[in-house]
Amino acid sequence: MSTTAKHIIPHDFFQLNNKNYSFETISAYAQNLIKTGTENECNLGLFILNWVDENEHIDLQTSGTTSEPKVITISKTAFVNSAKSTGSFFNLSPGDSALCCLPFSYVAAKMMFVRAWVLGLKLDFIEPSSHPLQYLTKVYDFSAMVPLQVHNCFSKINKIKTLLIGGAHVSDSLANKLKDHSSAVFETFGMTETVSHIAVKNLTNGEEHFIVLPEISVATNDNGCLIINAPKLSSRVLHTKDVVSLTSKNSFVWLGRYDNVINSGGLKIYPEQLEKIIQNQIKRRFFVTSMPDIVLGQKVVLIIEGKPKILHLDFSAIEPQKHPKNTYFIDKFCTTNSGKVQRQKTVETLNLDHS
Repeated sequence: MSTTAKHIIPHDFFQLNNKNYSFETISAYAQNLIKTGTENECNLGLFILNWVDENEHIDLQTSGTTSEPKVITISKTAFVNSAKSTGSFFNLSPGDSALCCLPFSYVAAKMMFVRAWVLGLKLDFIEPSSHPLQYLTKVYDFSAMVPLQVHNCFSKINKIKTLLIGGAHVSDSLANKLKDHSSAVFETFGMTETVSHIAVKNLTNGEEHFIVLPEISVATNDNGCLIINAPKLSSRVLHTKDVVSLTSKNSFVWLGRYDNVINSGGLKIYPEQLEKIIQNQIKRRFFVTSMPDIVLGQKVVLIIEGKPKILHLDFSAIEPQKHPKNTYFIDKFCTTNSGKVQRQKTVETLNLDHS
């Protein structure tokens, strides 16, 4: 057994779907998942084999939301450190129950397995769906979901004592519904490069700022983009394209992606902020972006998924110079495999060249 393997021997309380596994027996289980399981179970099996092999690193693929997906290499030590950080922050104890309802093709689900392995959680995993709690009656101590799942099973999330929401930003309407909820619900901020979340926002308490986890420091560059120094998760300082406003040395408000910032007549406009203002008026998927404009340089436009229809939108809560100048409809948005909208690719399919 390699040094790395010894470092990641499972906790004595570790369980997977009500069964105990040792370092020696988990490989046989993983191979069976690969041979006979669903695509999601196969992905779990492949990850387990990677997790227990002698390599000190694991390759992960980024989501490709704002650029082409790429493969990055993460040390197994970073996985372990992330799991311990989460366990400490959320007071998870050996023997606590956890539910994984996310796809094992992505890091969020992989980290649920690692947390169970490292912290001694009793992890149940089910096939990922948009209604994950539909047929479940068991109460769990810990789980993670994307906003769509939380929205669809809102009446049942009291079955999760501590719930993390990630993968996409939580809308104001959903955040307001979660305020004072009986469960402890947190929006998370993180990326593949940090293995998991590096900051959380307590939605149950109505928090508006992300609080950075211990042993992680943040700063911003000249463009207001977040810089993350997390030595236990990454050997290098991470320069993101997330524009934030630092509210203290360990907290920030997320404003949007630098890739999406619109410069209209010298005014910097964050599309995500406009989307929050009008989100309750549009029932379909939509986003705000820009088109070239001779006078303004860039003009604000609204892109809506689905067949064209007449809309009567109220932009009165938006400053006049930030109002969308045009609205375009497109049958289907371009998305990543995880369902995140690819804005630039979607706009390119419109074949517009307005100037």
